[in-house]
Amino acid sequence: MTGLMSTSEALAEIERLLGAVDHSARGLATDAERLGLLHTAVRVAGQGTALAQQLAGEVVATEAAEHAHGTSAGSWLAETTRLTRKEAGALLYAGRDLSRFPAVASATLVGAVLPQQARAMTRVLSDLPDDLPASVICGAEELMIGYAEQFNSAELSQVSRHLLEVLAPEIAETREAERLEREYQLAVRNRHLEFHHDGHGTTHLRGAFPTVDAEALIQLVGSYAAQQKRALEAIDPLQPMPSRSQRQADGLMAIVHHHAQEALAPNHGGDRPRVVVMLDYDKLKKRCVDARLLLAGESISASALRQLACDADVLPAVLNGPSLPLDVGRAQRLVTGPIRAALELRDRGCAIPGCAKPPSACQAHHIIPWWMGGPAVLWNLVLLCPHHHAIVEPSRLEGAQRWTIELRPDGIPQVRPPAYVDRARAPKIHTRFLAFTTPTVP
Repeated sequence: MTGLMSTSEALAEIERLLGAVDHSARGLATDAERLGLLHTAVRVAGQGTALAQQLAGEVVATEAAEHAHGTSAGSWLAETTRLTRKEAGALLYAGRDLSRFPAVASATLVGAVLPQQARAMTRVLSDLPDDLPASVICGAEELMIGYAEQFNSAELSQVSRHLLEVLAPEIAETREAERLEREYQLAVRNRHLEFHHDGHGTTHLRGAFPTVDAEALIQLVGSYAAQQKRALEAIDPLQPMPSRSQRQADGLMAIVHHHAQEALAPNHGGDRPRVVVMLDYDKLKKRCVDARLLLAGESISASALRQLACDADVLPAVLNGPSLPLDVGRAQRLVTGPIRAALELRDRGCAIPGCAKPPSACQAHHIIPWWMGGPAVLWNLVLLCPHHHAIVEPSRLEGAQRWTIELRPDGIPQVRPPAYVDRARAPKIHTRFLAFTTPTVP
């Protein structure tokens, strides 16, 4: 007697048990009990979703809806479950992709991997070259499942190049370049900007741009938005601050007004003189990063990089030269421009695992606080977004349990949670630093 049930028996029992839950009994639950219940419910819900996805994949593979109802699986699912066609399609696509990777499917069914993580995994695995041996694909599945223990779905979706570097290093660089070029050309084809007047005094903007082009706009809008915030604080520190999205909208319109006032719009064609410099890809990318034209760590195709450099005015500078030293010691608390540039180059955003805030949205955190004698030097600084800065910043209160952050010998920031989160206080790093670490295949 194995104790196993058929799928229909298990689903009927789950439905019966969920219907028998006494929800009023949770009124006296402790905080720890509520957190534990939520954690378990998320895992159980994930297992239920994984089963639904697997069943959806089987329905598609066997054409069950076509045979039994003479309609597509999507139409049948939307009609009988009150899902929208988009929601039904997403479930069917997830099931189809999950059926291609049995190890990921099994891990999801037992709750070791959440469905959102599995979706990211199957997308990454689907992007692997078709000519890789089956044994390499199996190794890739196991590696991704191992990563699921510490990375969420967004982070897992970003490890495609790292996966190739581990499994097939001899082709990783070439295939990654091809992938980046395909993605850039697709982004160029899909670019658009639309204005919609709603008839009630508001105009809505909707658009999409290649990331390398959008970054220039993001930085420009951000600079105008920050300027307006500082001006408002100077006029009236008690004035309610606009939200970040409102400041960005104001920043965009400030650019438009400045452009109009200065009569900067072109009235005839023309071209710029150009100087052609022979540089290899890595050197050109490094110069664009140093010039703050490109975020450090941003993947970019060769053609997009060439266009970015062609459209820019690059001012030669030595980041760590005698005139701009990176180590300003105790003489100055605030981070200088050169140190900030080096910090952004190293951390490439908030250092807390799972946080996607870019460098422009981060603050320079003193690992050893200024009030404890910590200097404003690169080895004592790390980028943190305002939210995570508040939970990492050392407290002046004795006995306070805080998250801590430190730099490893290789310069990579790692964080340790307080004991009430993880008794072992095991160090964690951001997924963007994976390429600089030596992984272990589970």
